[in-house]
Amino acid sequence: MPIILQTERLCLRQFTEADAPIIYHLNTQPGVLQYVPEPLLTSEEHAKEVIINIILPQYKNNLGRWAVHLKGNDEFIGWCGLKLLNNEIDLGYRFLPSAWGKGYATEAAKAALQYGHQQLQLKKIIAHAHVDNIASQKVLEKIGMQFVGEGIDEGVPVKGYASFGNML
Repeated sequence: MPIILQTERLCLRQFTEADAPIIYHLNTQPGVLQYVPEPLLTSEEHAKEVIINIILPQYKNNLGRWAVHLKGNDEFIGWCGLKLLNNEIDLGYRFLPSAWGKGYATEAAKAALQYGHQQLQLKKIIAHAHVDNIASQKVLEKIGMQFVGEGIDEGVPVKGYASFGNML
């Protein structure tokens, strides 16, 4: 499993089809999808389909949602990464509730943002956070993304953020 990024406490790697159980577990934890407008995963097989059809195709462009593990014990705690979405590069992340409030989202998102600008030479990276998801908005602000306005994304109200390569 190719490692994409490492931070002080985290290791981000590509997902494989064998990761269906951890994706299913993550997406079925209480509160994880509270602000996300996507259908619930119904089984590990459904999670495998998401990996095959949504996650893996992004890797050919050096983009993707990457599995996030703690360096100390290799524990899976969530995912973070960049994705081509509606002709823009979107920064996203999702973590297990046990990992919330520990700075992991900020650490992983900052590394992914820097990777996008520095390694991939992306000029603009966007992100959206549900208007009620204050924790996610704070993560985006902590990593230096700029608030650009409110809107509707997949039928839900969001705050939009952007980061421009020349700002780093």
